[in-house]
Amino acid sequence: MLTDAELTVLGLVAERPRHGYELDEVVSERGMRDWTALGFSSIYYVLGKLREKGLVAEVEGERAHAKAKKTFTVTEAGRQACAAAAEAAIAELRPVHPPVLVGLANSPAVPPERLAAALARRAEAVGERLAEVRRAAAAQEDAPAFVRAIFDYSIAQLEAEARWLEGIT
Repeated sequence: MLTDAELTVLGLVAERPRHGYELDEVVSERGMRDWTALGFSSIYYVLGKLREKGLVAEVEGERAHAKAKKTFTVTEAGRQACAAAAEAAIAELRPVHPPVLVGLANSPAVPPERLAAALARRAEAVGERLAEVRRAAAAQEDAPAFVRAIFDYSIAQLEAEARWLEGIT
């Protein structure tokens, strides 16, 4: 079983051999920090875990970046593990625990005018986030289909929440 962070890093290394700095750049470019808990320092930790599991290996003598010390490539076991974990992540519906649901469950404790203001702030934040994701998607318009699908999914979710907020406020 791979964690979401492990699957994310493994998938990027499966695309092509990469070093930690490049992984961090791709995570930033694709807006992956918005849906993963993958910081720069954790990339090397995850690479170490993947190496221990035999899913990635170091490419000897290759330095693709001045700061890079090690470049990693996916092993055959890593490719298989990535495919299986990605398929499961796509097919299986897993519960999510958005804090907004906890807030709504406890909203009777909030005075009506404050609840309305909180929902309005959320609607504004959703609108801003939607604009940001649309800009990021437009900047990646030549990205592979799977990257476009991530942006499209995120946009569809934000649009759905914006519609819901319009109906409730």
